[in-house]
Amino acid sequence: MDRVALVLVGHGSKLPYSRDTLVKLANIIQRMQKFKTVEVGFIVRNKPTLQEAIKNVIDKGAKKVVVIPVFLTRGKHTEDDIPSILNSKIESDKSTSQEIEIIYGAPLGPDRRVAEIIEERAQEALDKKYMPPQKTNLKQEIKDSNIAGLEIMKSSLRTIRQMIPEVLKSVPKLHVPIIERVVHATADPEFARLLMINGNAIKEGVNSIKKGADIITDVKMVKVGINEKKLRKFGGKIVTYIDNSRSINLANRMSITRAAAAMRILLEEASDGCIIAIGNSPTAIFEVVNAVRGKSINPALIIATPVGFIDAERSKEEILNLSVPSIVVKGPKGGSAVAVSIVNTLLSIAENTPLIKNIES
Repeated sequence: MDRVALVLVGHGSKLPYSRDTLVKLANIIQRMQKFKTVEVGFIVRNKPTLQEAIKNVIDKGAKKVVVIPVFLTRGKHTEDDIPSILNSKIESDKSTSQEIEIIYGAPLGPDRRVAEIIEERAQEALDKKYMPPQKTNLKQEIKDSNIAGLEIMKSSLRTIRQMIPEVLKSVPKLHVPIIERVVHATADPEFARLLMINGNAIKEGVNSIKKGADIITDVKMVKVGINEKKLRKFGGKIVTYIDNSRSINLANRMSITRAAAAMRILLEEASDGCIIAIGNSPTAIFEVVNAVRGKSINPALIIATPVGFIDAERSKEEILNLSVPSIVVKGPKGGSAVAVSIVNTLLSIAENTPLIKNIES
């Protein structure tokens, strides 16, 4: 079992003790010694993400990864969101020729052992061994947690600015927050030099968001990371067809990747002025390139950040050759987290600025 790792998946929450509970559970399982490596991952809000957790155990030498959703029952997250993330990870591993087996397990379900815990908690309540905290102010706890997170972010940005001062001084002001957030998301200052922001990309991206443009993504990993609540304020929505039955049928019929099939269908239905954010799939990028060159779509902005050694670099170079404004990570580096950080930064800029009329400076 030395090469087998266990990853526990939680939903994620603003409240810190939600994450702490899952971490403690993972520590208990690790001490039971059935699995040498036990990690936690989350669908939203908390770090590491599920995809990052799987990467962590692979980096530690795991060849087989067992993923267990720590949910009581089956639902949208266990049946749709988590499998989508795992499928995108498997596709990514195939593109990099990694031989990793990912096994997905069931949620806790109606198990006698769960029933025994509930019975025990009920008895504790009767015996008054456990009492909930008095006068808990949930809003205040969330506020305090947000303040703590903001302070951590400010501290991180100060560190980043000390690491790449020359780059930040040499670029337009509107580029700075994008570069800082990407370096923060990757913990890699090299991204400051790999990030290519072309053709008034910030201006076009922010203005399209403020006008209610939709954001088209290649995989759910990108979709779930974007702050859809902020986007909805402007009238836009996030769209991905990776699990759409039409995409699956087209992929099977044409012998293409599901991401490519999904993007092909999306681009047929999308409106000009949309934002395209691709964080995982080079084949989806090639579909975008073909659609733009064929004049079937005129997006306001293309964000292209796939990671990998097979076609990722070449696909991003194709985007740079288009006349459409773009934000691209050159070379094999990138990832869904990079695309998400770029989009969320554009959303933050859109929240705090009027329409941008002038050339970026």
